[in-house]
Amino acid sequence: MADRVFTIRIITPERVFYEGEASMAEFNTSEGEMGVYAGHIPMTVILKPGVLTLTQAEGRKEAALHTGFAEILPESITVLAEAAEWPGEIDIARAQAARERAEKRLREHSPSTDIARAETALQRAIARIETLR
Repeated sequence: MADRVFTIRIITPERVFYEGEASMAEFNTSEGEMGVYAGHIPMTVILKPGVLTLTQAEGRKEAALHTGFAEILPESITVLAEAAEWPGEIDIARAQAARERAEKRLREHSPSTDIARAETALQRAIARIETLR
């Protein structure tokens, strides 16, 4: 099964982030982590911030992937993401500062704190940091 490939297209509001072939794609969804091979049953999933891993003949590629949706078909995946970043596009100092701000908001939350927004900001920062490891 891993010898078969599918096409994957990752689109953000700013650009077509990636378009190519892969033998496997791994990403976070609202239901947990997911790995997809060619021939997967058709479905749509809600994406959560995390590390996207693409397995290709020449090796693995990783990127930080933020919220969005993915349409999975037996021979293709289309991802519509709020944002996606390759490791070279990530500013580690900025990601660490964002993580600290989100953690502080969660620790010291007041009635006006939007907990879901702070948790999402924390997940995005962690995804950026983990992509650089």
